This record gives sequence, structure tokens and C-alpha cells, in this order.
Amino acid sequence: MAYRLRSVGLDYTQTAPVQLAFTAEVSAPPEAVFGALADVEGWPRWFRQVTEARPTADGTGREIRLLGGTRFRETVMASDPCERYAYRVDETNVPGLRALLEEWRLVPWHSGTVVRYTFALDGTAVMRGSARAFRPGLRKAFHDAVRCLDRRLTTG
Repeated sequence: MAYRLRSVGLDYTQTAPVQLAFTAEVSAPPEAVFGALADVEGWPRWFRQVTEARPTADGTGREIRLLGGTRFRETVMASDPCERYAYRVDETNVPGLRALLEEWRLVPWHSGTVVRYTFALDGTAVMRGSARAFRPGLRKAFHDAVRCLDRRLTTG
């Protein structure tokens, strides 16, 4: 891949120049939601924008391909059962991106789960502006994916 990104830690969700966060409630319990997040190869079955996903580095990394050809090589930063799944993008084919961390937080809620997704990034001024402008699209992609995941987990 053409672009190597800056390494950031888990605290980047609090310090990144662009922080987009979305929440959704699902009826599936945290154990089931976490299991789906940690099953890297399963992502294309419930996240429409993900066309290919495979674990790397004995499960401590991921390679992801999105609709349109965007590719990411990532490091799994946190895999806390039933609580959190987070990954940092190390390499991509997207110009203008400097750092990107995504975090999924899971909180038990009644018999289901509240899922909080944070997208934290830095990039050129154009990239930061584009990311902010894309907030509605990212929100829709997140909600669609979580709804699809919930259906799979509660009917499967």
C-alpha cells in the first residue's frame, strides 16, 4: 500500500482532530456482538461496505478491503471481551490520511447492548473536511451494519 500512517494509541479517540461517534441499541447481548467484531472474516456478512476481511499476524492484525477499492492494513489495539474492540490503520491506499483509529464500545443494556462506535482521524485539511462532511454517510453505514449484525445474531 502506498501510504504509511502515524501510530496512535487508544487515547486517540479523545485527542484526534476529527472524532465522529455514533451509538445504536441492539437486542443481542454483548458477548454475541463482541464475538462478531472479533470474527474478522465475518465482517463482510454484516457490514455491507466491507468486501473482504482477513486476520493477519496471528490475529493481532487485519487486512480490510471496502467497496470502491479502499484498502487498510491494521493493528488490533484492544480486544476486551464483551467491552471493546479497537484497531488502528497502519497502511492504506487513501492519500491524505495521516492517522486513523476506530473503536467499538459495548455496554450491556437490559437484555441487549448499546454499541458506541468512534472514528478518530487526522489528515490533510482536505481529508479532515471530507471526513466531517461524510459524517451522515458514516452514520448511515454504522447504523445499517449494526442493524444487519443484530438480525444475524438474533435470528441465526
